[in-house]
Amino acid sequence: MKFGYARVSTTDQELEAQILALQKVGCDEILAEKVSGRAASRPELDRMLDKLRSGDSVVVWRLDRLGRSMKHLLELVELLTSKKVELISLHENIDTTTATGKMMLQFFAMLAEFERNLISERTKAGLVAARARGKKGGRKPALDAKQIRLARSMLSDPDVSVTEVAKHFNVSRSALYRNLDKSS
Repeated sequence: MKFGYARVSTTDQELEAQILALQKVGCDEILAEKVSGRAASRPELDRMLDKLRSGDSVVVWRLDRLGRSMKHLLELVELLTSKKVELISLHENIDTTTATGKMMLQFFAMLAEFERNLISERTKAGLVAARARGKKGGRKPALDAKQIRLARSMLSDPDVSVTEVAKHFNVSRSALYRNLDKSS
């Protein structure tokens, strides 16, 4: 089945030109919506993605009508590829049923992987820089050294339970055990 997807960003804009172009290339079903590309919820796009089956095609007037951002577009392209769905963009002349279109799709996939790698590298570099400035990552310990010593002292009394000590410090039993184990 050949699905067409059309979108305009504001209610003032018209879908007519996109819909005519999608009809001209023979789309079996056209899903259209007037919603900002930045909107997280796009019901018609979600409905189309749910309907897609292997061998189907998605036709868009322009790629920017499909994805909210380059990252989102690349995620959608990966989803379509995993579902074995062809993507055709009329304006950019991309058709993944052709060798050139498949190459473009692979190029997009490489860009997505490159972007993920860059984000990972930047994150790691940021963590190293923060550690060099004396910053520690993660959550603050539930108990400090003084509280751990007091908890050990309290637990040496056979009449005091772990639950009571945990309640005293306002932590869970597992947090108490974890902090006691780390300080051993």
